[in-house]
Amino acid sequence: MPLVHSSYNPPLFFKNGHISTIYAGLIRKVNDLEQIRIRIDLPDTDFLDLDWSYATTPSKKLVIIIHGLEGSSKRAYIKGSAKILSKAGYDVCAINLRGCSGATNKLYRSYHSGATDDLRSVITHITQLDEYHSIYLHGFSLGGNLLLKYLGEKRDVPNTIKGAVAISVPCQLADSLEQLLQFKNAIYAKRFKGNLIQKLKLKQQLFPDHISNTDIENIKTLKDFDNIYTSRAHGFKDALDYYTQSSSLQFLKYIKVPTLIINALNDSFLGKDCYPINIAKNNKNIFLEMPKYGGHVGFYGKNNFTYSEKRTLEFLDSIT
Repeated sequence: MPLVHSSYNPPLFFKNGHISTIYAGLIRKVNDLEQIRIRIDLPDTDFLDLDWSYATTPSKKLVIIIHGLEGSSKRAYIKGSAKILSKAGYDVCAINLRGCSGATNKLYRSYHSGATDDLRSVITHITQLDEYHSIYLHGFSLGGNLLLKYLGEKRDVPNTIKGAVAISVPCQLADSLEQLLQFKNAIYAKRFKGNLIQKLKLKQQLFPDHISNTDIENIKTLKDFDNIYTSRAHGFKDALDYYTQSSSLQFLKYIKVPTLIINALNDSFLGKDCYPINIAKNNKNIFLEMPKYGGHVGFYGKNNFTYSEKRTLEFLDSIT
């Protein structure tokens, strides 16, 4: 599919990628959204907490939303998406990945960029409800990578899955990690690492034989965290093996439903390999939009609805 022209042109202040990213992540607030929490059990005895928002009239259309690294259903970018979609007649199910709902999950493992089995469990749960004829996937950053990998894996995708939108996606995880380790992203990397270590210390209390104080002391970078925890807890050889197996880039050519990817060119988290131009040109189902501005999950917009939220609604309406 030819690349999608982007009309996004924010106010001057928000043309700065870092300002756009920080405003969206730390300053923006979204109110007046009801979220109803439901907990589902997973096949391995763990659980996921799902936060539901419903359209004002009964709907047969559902959007499943997946947050990014160390996010949750309570983040502004999730609530903003849920708000605009529910107002437009879609029910919304916002997934809290393992350990991200405010409650520590039961098992030593948690979540990661390629853990599609958990998404598959949510979809199975929803399809068994038999309430929706059209289901759409919507993910941000890590969540975007997760849904793209799911759609492109050579496993059955239910016919009720009609399309997807992925925002600010690190399609090539090693490339994105390389960017995060650079000085330009030091503030973000420090924040991510601090949150991850805090959670790891909670895990240590539950699994003292798996995580030592030395392990935690040796985590100096995000890559160290993936070497010491993510890879060990989820069956990868090391961080590089995790990045290689979990990157969605290799799965994009197999996607068979209309899928919009919006990656800003000034997203400091993304390197050149995170812009799958050639794949988009050769897969009629991939719509790649690369706005000049937007930062990482930024895309400031008027009336507290971001450009990416409006584009998501527009795209899903076009394939409904």
